[in-house]
Amino acid sequence: MEFLNSETGDFDEIFRLYDAAIEFQKTVFHKAWLPFDRTLITREIAEKRHWKMVVDKKIACIFSVAFDDPLIWKEKSVEPSIYIHRIVTNPEFRGQKFVPIITDWSKDYARSIGKKFVRMDTWGDNQKLIDYYTACGFEFLGVITPTKSADLPKHYDGITLSLFEIKLD
Repeated sequence: MEFLNSETGDFDEIFRLYDAAIEFQKTVFHKAWLPFDRTLITREIAEKRHWKMVVDKKIACIFSVAFDDPLIWKEKSVEPSIYIHRIVTNPEFRGQKFVPIITDWSKDYARSIGKKFVRMDTWGDNQKLIDYYTACGFEFLGVITPTKSADLPKHYDGITLSLFEIKLD
């Protein structure tokens, strides 16, 4: 298993995985992402913030990181953190518990670049994910309502979010 930066050549596979994740979300929860703006992913790839886990030469999982998140984390966004977004597992690899592996990787990555926190969010009323992320070592910090912004994906409109963090030693 390798963690590598996504590349522009991965673009079609990345969007195939996003589409598969959206369809899966519709079967397990009453909310789902909307399709993502291709310019967002292009920018994340160019900035080396979009990642892939490769297993047996296949993209098994994708996710992105950010180094601030003021629209969701507000004043806490100035704290030295990485923010994990949009974890998607390739359906061929579903059930292999990649989130704990990503959590361990993200802690090492964050430390290597001088960060003190690893953070993430999910829908405020998804108890299954709240329980899963806390089981992966994240502290549940509570529920917020993000301020509406054109800079957030449309699926953030009118929702609540659960916030999580791991404080690094």
